[in-house]
Amino acid sequence: MSSPDLLIRPSTPADLPAITAIYGWNVLNGTGTFELDAPDEAEMARRRDDVLGKGLPWLVVERSGAVLGYAYANHFRPRKAYRFCLEDSLYLAGDATGQGLGRLLLAELMARCEALGARQMLAVIGDSQNLGSVGVHRTLGFEPIGVMKSAGWKFDRWLDVVIMQKALGPGDSTAAKDLA
Repeated sequence: MSSPDLLIRPSTPADLPAITAIYGWNVLNGTGTFELDAPDEAEMARRRDDVLGKGLPWLVVERSGAVLGYAYANHFRPRKAYRFCLEDSLYLAGDATGQGLGRLLLAELMARCEALGARQMLAVIGDSQNLGSVGVHRTLGFEPIGVMKSAGWKFDRWLDVVIMQKALGPGDSTAAKDLA
């Protein structure tokens, strides 16, 4: 990592106020999520518990004890055949962008998902003009596989959804074993 005071670690319940604030800022100011109303801390706790209950990672990045962003992976779809295909979610505090934190956080998330046996990771990126998210994913080897045109309406405009994909580990070159 880039500095000794930077830490990427599994989230804890104590991180929920920061996680809620970071996501709330992104809901109200960004197009990376199509959610229109910022969820409260109880809802964010429920979402985190759901991910962790599936044995999947929910990570935070902190500097000097302050949480600056978080990332998690969840199953792309609930049907069992999708169990090796995960979707990433990544959010940074408004003042934490452009520092390479998203790349570090996503790289760690991918490594942990690969270690669990995941074979594919998808990024479903809100807004085709979300160049930061598209760029972070591209830097880490994701390739664009499609665009859903005008799929969402936020901030009085139509927004596309960009879908990117990256194989993890052996990808589809070998048979898979069960993912937790």
